[in-house]
Amino acid sequence: MAQFEIKEDAGDIESSIQGSMKDGETAVTPVLAKSFNLFSACATGITTGNAWAVLGGGIIASLYNGGPPGIIYEFATASFFYCFIAASIAELASAIPASGGVYHWATITAGPRYGRLCGWFAGWLNGLAWAFAVAGNCSMTGSMIVYSYALYHPDFTPQRWHVFVCYLIISWLCCFTVMFCQRALPLISRIGSFFIVVGFVITVLVCAIMPSKNGAGYASNDFVWKDWSNVTGYPDGFTFIAGMLNGAFAIGAIDCVTHIAEEIPDARRNIPRALACQVTIGFATGFCYLVSMFYAVTDLPLIVNAGSISPLGDIYLQATGSRAGAVGLLTLTIAPIFCATIGCYITTGRTFYVLGRDGATPFSKYIGAISPTWHSPLYATLACGVFLTCVGAIYVGSYTAFEAFIGSFVLLTTASYFLAIFPHLITGRKYIRPGPFWMGKIGPVVNTVACMYIAVSFVIYCFPYTLPTSPEEMNYTSVITCGLAVLVALWWVLHGRGNFAGPQVDLH
Repeated sequence: MAQFEIKEDAGDIESSIQGSMKDGETAVTPVLAKSFNLFSACATGITTGNAWAVLGGGIIASLYNGGPPGIIYEFATASFFYCFIAASIAELASAIPASGGVYHWATITAGPRYGRLCGWFAGWLNGLAWAFAVAGNCSMTGSMIVYSYALYHPDFTPQRWHVFVCYLIISWLCCFTVMFCQRALPLISRIGSFFIVVGFVITVLVCAIMPSKNGAGYASNDFVWKDWSNVTGYPDGFTFIAGMLNGAFAIGAIDCVTHIAEEIPDARRNIPRALACQVTIGFATGFCYLVSMFYAVTDLPLIVNAGSISPLGDIYLQATGSRAGAVGLLTLTIAPIFCATIGCYITTGRTFYVLGRDGATPFSKYIGAISPTWHSPLYATLACGVFLTCVGAIYVGSYTAFEAFIGSFVLLTTASYFLAIFPHLITGRKYIRPGPFWMGKIGPVVNTVACMYIAVSFVIYCFPYTLPTSPEEMNYTSVITCGLAVLVALWWVLHGRGNFAGPQVDLH
């Protein structure tokens, strides 16, 4: 295996990286076993994306940005624009299938002068984003578990440390699964996709049927589709764009399957197919779930003002009219989120493993190694588990600070996508030899729309959630994102600039 060399001639770059690649080959010498196929790759994308369950878990934050109609239309709009990002990523993944994903693409599309720097930032920001996705899933699941216990124990008062204990158990269970059950991961992905489909169908049916059975009745059509409710203090147009954040968080895990490129045969064709499957099913299930759930809501102000540890549990309680029904639906939500957390751990560990393999991380000798016993990036995944334990501890001290870390997922992922797509666009797409999926003449248009959406949303998502704001209600996501970018830049100055050669590729 030779390291990627920055060359002055575009043709040299293209030929050295792509010249030996035939259909189905990856852009790097594969080290991980090819334990996935197209079906399990699609299952991984669906499970890790987990759109409908994530939408439910973060529902309360979106109700301020237009109420139920706002959430539905904002999710649909965010999904529309993410299709442009997904198509741009699928094109790059088809041309350069590698577990580093945006890290590899940004290095190559930016050309010889800026490739190393763009790849460095894209890899680090993407890896950190996926780590925070794990934290978000663990906290959502922990909140639902504590809420379920509290429903049957009226004297119990939920505390943040209760959620943190659940967070730790879930996080380390998922971490150990990824570390020591490499061969079982495709099966776990298929089980997760089963939970997602079954949980979705049962939840939609219960929300559609139970209100007529328990006498609660359904919400009106106007409540679901027309009654816009803006309590943010911003103009309606701005509120709509800002409200797309929850939809972006639910649908925005679009690069997850690209990180198993070295573990799937015919990756140049199968990765784009899996990505298309993930985005399509994610939108369809998310949209239907939102509609059925809002028709089952009978007292929205009660849910908004209750300050519950799990507002989704309150919605299910209204929909079913019983504690058992609410806990049952929460269980159907917890199961796919747990499987999604395993998928996020896979993505996070693979990302830092590739960075470590190329000498971009501290202790790269260990982070970039594959365990000969367990056939997995053992130390990279373990390091993620330790890091996420520290992030989870923030939840106990400050919920606002913890939410800022979780909220940075969208900004960090889209920033990493931008670092790969924008150079691809402004260089005339000349550094990439087309793969089986190539958009041809419409490619620049798709890339342009993707970059414009990322740029606009990046700015708007940094604004305070409401006006007037306070220190407790301020949006600190921009502080976290910029702070992490500064740390990554500092590590570049101290280590990367003189020691980081770029991604490793097979030149033979």
